[in-house]
Amino acid sequence: MLEVEWKPDKQSGEPVYQQIIKQLERQIIDGELPPGTVLPAERALARRYGVNRGTVSAAYEELRASGLLQSLQGSGTWVSRHLWGVQQIPNWHKYTNGGAFLPAYPLSKRIGEACFAPGIINLAKAELSTPMISALPLERLSRIHEAGLELGYAHPKGSPKLREVLAVHLRTQYGITASPEEILVTSGAQQALHLLSLCLLSPGDAVAMEGPSYFYSLPLFISAGLRLYRLPMDDAGVLPEQIRFLHQKHKIRMVFVNPTYHNPTGIVWSESRRRQVLEICQELRLPLVEDDAYGALTLPGRAKPPLPIKAIDKSGVVLYVNSMSKTVAPGLRIGWLAGPRSVIERLADAKQQMDFGTSSISQQLAASFLDGDSWSTQMERLSSYLLEQRQTMLDALEKEAGDFLSWNDPEGSFHFWCRLHRPLDEEELLEAMIREGVVCTPGSVYGAEAGWLRLTYSWESKAGIQEGIRRLTRVLRAF
Repeated sequence: MLEVEWKPDKQSGEPVYQQIIKQLERQIIDGELPPGTVLPAERALARRYGVNRGTVSAAYEELRASGLLQSLQGSGTWVSRHLWGVQQIPNWHKYTNGGAFLPAYPLSKRIGEACFAPGIINLAKAELSTPMISALPLERLSRIHEAGLELGYAHPKGSPKLREVLAVHLRTQYGITASPEEILVTSGAQQALHLLSLCLLSPGDAVAMEGPSYFYSLPLFISAGLRLYRLPMDDAGVLPEQIRFLHQKHKIRMVFVNPTYHNPTGIVWSESRRRQVLEICQELRLPLVEDDAYGALTLPGRAKPPLPIKAIDKSGVVLYVNSMSKTVAPGLRIGWLAGPRSVIERLADAKQQMDFGTSSISQQLAASFLDGDSWSTQMERLSSYLLEQRQTMLDALEKEAGDFLSWNDPEGSFHFWCRLHRPLDEEELLEAMIREGVVCTPGSVYGAEAGWLRLTYSWESKAGIQEGIRRLTRVLRAF
């Protein structure tokens, strides 16, 4: 039968009769209106949809021309009892909402769409601006080419040269000891997480992660059939005994954490908290996945964070994930995972089946960049840039938004974590921001309760940040 709830959107730029055509086509193709179903008279359907009769008449006429509807004077209109001659198309609605890999969460998808709208100020995009990315020494490509550019498939674990460079990089920059055979090069950090969820876990397994958490925003965990459980935090990090509690109650099989400049809250775990969590995971023999995407991004004048958990792990329980996306260029798609050799080999086998290895050119560029002084030069430029960006946003918040928001004091990374003085409906708030020409990320995307926003200062210009906060404040004031 016809869906009573649906009504055409008269404010849309699409003609109403075409909206009605699409709605009836969808119901017929989905089987909601089986062959032979008698449809309401034009006048009755016009009343139901709140339109004039001529609009419904135009829709019916086009559907009759396509062969989907039939009519007979005095007998009404019905769905064709046969579809001979009707163009057959797949039921893409069911296809696109099915499959093993689920669509992005609605709010995340709406934010992604809005980011491409003309004139939008983007305080959601956690990427470096184009001027910072341009620091990548692309002129090295010519030198790499002269030395012999490799264009074949790379080794499943990653280029031996890059893994050797990464072993040195991890030791000197992060205090992590890992041999080249204990490193897997991935197409960004997210592929590493995808491989972990597919290869080391099974549908129905329970995993624990911080709440709120960037991991929560990734549908790949739900797509893998995993059950997610929240680990509460305080200012020093995850509450360690909660891991034991979740293990006893839900038999969690893996723990995912982001201890340094946590996304989205900015929390930096204390050294003692890192050791406590490591000891509990060792005791319970639970793999601990450490995402360190922002670990190198300490702002000038702030204390360096404690070493990664992987640096103090002597038992091999920690799987360490990092990438060049937040420090150099996301388009390189270079990430890595360090862990026990048996795990690396298992994941490398799956990766080879998935994509035959990460881009050889990107790996050669990454090795060239990390093997010289380009890394230290980039980090000096980047830390100064982020400090200026952060100060610009802080000044704008203090000037414009103090009546509506409270925020943290980020010591590194890209983000402010802000609390609304009065929680608002997040979908309505997001739509109002988009109409005003600004977008940021509501906290529920990360599993937070209502009333939180993440504001990102890495992408926009200083003028863009200032105007973005003004636009956001206008929205909050209107609410």
